Amino acid sequence: MKNRKIGIRWKIFMYLLAFVAILLALLWLMQIVYLNTFYKGIKKNELQQVCTQLLKSAQSGSLSEAMEEAARKSDLEVLLADMQGSIMESAPANGRFALLTAEMFGEYLQAAREGGGSAQIEMEGDVRGMDPSQYEKAQPPHDEGPGRFMMPFDMRMGAESIVALELLKWNGEEALLIVRSLVTPIDATVQTLRVQFVCIALILFLLSLLIALFMAKKISRPIVEINSMALEMGKGNYDVRFPQAGYKEISELGTTLNHTAAELKKAERIQQELIANVSHDLRTPLTMIIAYAEAIQDLPEENTAENLQVVIDEGKRLTALVNDLLELSKLQSGAESVRMQTYDLTESIQAVLKRYAKLVEQEGYEIRFEYGSHVWIRADEYKIYQVIYNFINNAIHYTGDNKKVVVRQMLIPDRVRIEVEDYGEGIKEEDLPYIWERYYKVDKAHKRSVNGSGLGLSIVKNILILHGADYGVKSSPGEGSIFWFELPLAEI
Repeated sequence: MKNRKIGIRWKIFMYLLAFVAILLALLWLMQIVYLNTFYKGIKKNELQQVCTQLLKSAQSGSLSEAMEEAARKSDLEVLLADMQGSIMESAPANGRFALLTAEMFGEYLQAAREGGGSAQIEMEGDVRGMDPSQYEKAQPPHDEGPGRFMMPFDMRMGAESIVALELLKWNGEEALLIVRSLVTPIDATVQTLRVQFVCIALILFLLSLLIALFMAKKISRPIVEINSMALEMGKGNYDVRFPQAGYKEISELGTTLNHTAAELKKAERIQQELIANVSHDLRTPLTMIIAYAEAIQDLPEENTAENLQVVIDEGKRLTALVNDLLELSKLQSGAESVRMQTYDLTESIQAVLKRYAKLVEQEGYEIRFEYGSHVWIRADEYKIYQVIYNFINNAIHYTGDNKKVVVRQMLIPDRVRIEVEDYGEGIKEEDLPYIWERYYKVDKAHKRSVNGSGLGLSIVKNILILHGADYGVKSSPGEGSIFWFELPLAEI
């Protein structure tokens, strides 16, 4: 069964919905489930900060003012009692009195001591932790009876509260600081938030649904279009235009694919020209060989040394073309490696020029070599020989009626530069980037260079790339061309 993958549109849709669901879950936990826990935590932290401030005030002797300020600002009940439970200071001063048994005071004192002088206690009921139904029975007379102490606390029966306890020194005596904060019931608040949450969840779900659909469609549409265009390009239609609108990444992808389509179209055109040109060069010598061979076979008087030489020469041309094609194929595929050695470059150039001695003598070409001294480089001697030979061969082909070619060897810091200049018609600026391609024709009319295959400059480029050499061409229409390359000098 074919594996069906989920499209990007639906993936984005599901991711957004999952994100909203996570947000709603977090809101439910924070605002509903753990609201009371957070509320109590805030109250406890508030009490701790108040106690810390009161302890500082006790050390500075301004405890009474600090107790009044804390009770007023934070709605707290604060009192200071000695170790027998007698009231020393209280705030608010006009607060109602609640009963605290000696037993409860003892528990407070014990908790503070066990906590290292500090403790917090959560209580339900009044400040004694008593159930409201028991309050009447515990109501003391208005004078202090044995084991019972009157303390200033706001009496709110049945309320939940948090009591903070601190042991301190006041007026030279040990005392217990008691700070009480009422925990306001939040059940009604939670119920209200629960109803609001349901409404908010429904609204968020609908909004997220619409936004997810919109974003998924907006993001996926150009991708779907690009995919459709890519399928067309895969069928060989390189005239397609990929969309470049939308998000930055998609726009850049469209630009890249448009450039790729243009390059593929150019490569296809060059390939077609290559096939046509190679076919032309193969057909010409084959036609000559067959024609002369048939003439020699059918007509005995045609079996001459001249006719046989034509067959041999055309066979050599055919061999040269095939060898060049194989050489270029190996260079471009990376199958060809360089065999580095240190040798005299100047002497190698002179050896190349000797091959043209007959051409100079019989056809009037002038090939001049300008150099100062012999230089040594480390390279593949045979391949650099091919580079120089192809440059000179190309210059001879395009030098024009004056038949003049100049080869220059120039020393620059740590490098040697070789230039081959012709004085022909030159090359247009827009054609310069393409002359290194196989069978690229500046004049769009197929011509074979002298003893060449039309692949020379492409072979040159790949050889120089293998050596990591700098290379290029300078040319202007009507002023000829200069082909050059540079290699580092060898240490000898």
